[in-house]
Amino acid sequence: MIAESESIRDSAAESPTMKKNVVLAIVVGAFVGGAVNILWVCIQDGWDIPLYIAAGLLGRQAAIHGGAGTWILGMVLHFFIACIWATVYYLASRKLPFLTEYPLICGLNFGVWVQLFMILVLLPHSGLHGTEPVTLYSLAVKAVVFGLPVAYSVRHFAPARAPRQVVPS
Repeated sequence: MIAESESIRDSAAESPTMKKNVVLAIVVGAFVGGAVNILWVCIQDGWDIPLYIAAGLLGRQAAIHGGAGTWILGMVLHFFIACIWATVYYLASRKLPFLTEYPLICGLNFGVWVQLFMILVLLPHSGLHGTEPVTLYSLAVKAVVFGLPVAYSVRHFAPARAPRQVVPS
């Protein structure tokens, strides 16, 4: 059964209508995950969230006095960071094949680790010097709205890994 599904996936990968592309895997995952993430957060916390993202780079005053340019910078930074995380997942999937074999579990796990890093490492070292409590809710949201799109995008669009060659001893 597994061999059949792998052969179907491999034959789909070779199909001219199903082009596999590293950049597409990263950009689609980052864009979908980033768009759903920013939409979710803005609906919940207000549409000035991109100002706070930009303030992480520019300092606390940008969140208070920032205008349209600062808002756009925040959106660009948000999607740039999403691309970095999607790239991390793609590169890890080249060394750890289970990341593409089990995208549901691995995507949820990835989203949790992204949220933990953002809250515990990035936010305290940003221009805001902020802290935010780690909640199960924030971990679950990031896992679902960001981790899953990235994992499934890498599984769907990334080229298949070359099989490992075992050297007989």
